[in-house]
Order: sequence, then structure tokens, then C-alpha cells
Amino acid sequence: MSNTSAATTDKPPAFASINGDHWIETLLDGSHVLIRPLQPEDREREAAFIRRLSPEAKRCRFLGELREASKELLDNLMEVDYVHAMAFVALVHDDGELREVGVSRYAASDDGTRCECAVTVADDWRHRGLAVALMRHLISVARSKGFKTMYSIDLAENGEMEELARYLGFTRMRDPEDATLVMHSLRL
Repeated sequence: MSNTSAATTDKPPAFASINGDHWIETLLDGSHVLIRPLQPEDREREAAFIRRLSPEAKRCRFLGELREASKELLDNLMEVDYVHAMAFVALVHDDGELREVGVSRYAASDDGTRCECAVTVADDWRHRGLAVALMRHLISVARSKGFKTMYSIDLAENGEMEELARYLGFTRMRDPEDATLVMHSLRL
């Protein structure tokens, strides 16, 4: 994995404290993706990414049916301050344009010691190690920002998330109030 830093001068102060601006990752199949923090200009790219997800991928990510990302959902997803809320996007060149093929994110809990995370990979980019790469960057930043625990709430039937969580060292616990959900938790 190479860690290449791009120089820009108009970044928010918290962004500047992230080690490097972007990374080129070589995935298991030899393909390459650019991973970098989500930026305000990624809004339409994020909306297009969600539109391209299969109904099953949307259901697993948003814990229910979702046809189109609403303005409010996109506002929420784009609200990243690089400390309390962080997101990394994975980008590839597709017909001369950058296309989002994955995203990982966290948001701080009210007590500031825990953060909830999520990761989503485009259907045509699964099983290449992209989710692992995105989560490793996210976990590293969460640790550096002082969070003690990272967790995700997932559908109990989501076997891919269960496998990823186990691989990354998360523990799994059923939701005592909803048998369709589980919580994966990682001590940072």
C-alpha cells in the first residue's frame, strides 16, 4: 500500500491533521483505487453511488428499503468534520470520470468515546478487499481521534458484514430488542 500525499491549501484544519491526503490501494485482484477523505464536491458522486447500488446493498446499508437518497439523507452523509464525523471514499476512473466505488464512515456518539461506523462497496467491486482497505483507514483515524470503541448496527442476515467484522477483530452481539439486527463492536 502506498501512501501518497497531495498538497492542497484550502482544507479544513481537522482535515490537515489526517496523515496524507489520499492513498492508492492495490486490491486483491491487482486493481487500483484512490482512497481519500470525502469532500463537499463529492455530493453528486455520493448520490450516483447510492443510485447504482443494488436493492439488497441499499437494504443492508440503510437497514431498510431505499429507492433514492433524499436531500436530507445526502445532507447527513456529506456532513463530515474530519474529527467527530469522518468518511473515506474509494474512487476509480470510469470513462474519463472519477466514480465512487466504496465509502466508509463513522459518526461520534453523544458521549464522544464511541463512534458508529458503516462501509459500503459497489456491487461490481465486492470481493476484492476494498471494504477491508476502507475500514482500516477509518479505524486508524478513529484511534488517532481518541475514540475508545467503534461499532456498527447491521442486519443479522448480512453474512458479508459478519465476515468483514470478524476479519477486522470486531465482536458480534445480537440486538436484544430486535432479532433482525446485530451490533459489531471493536475496542480501539
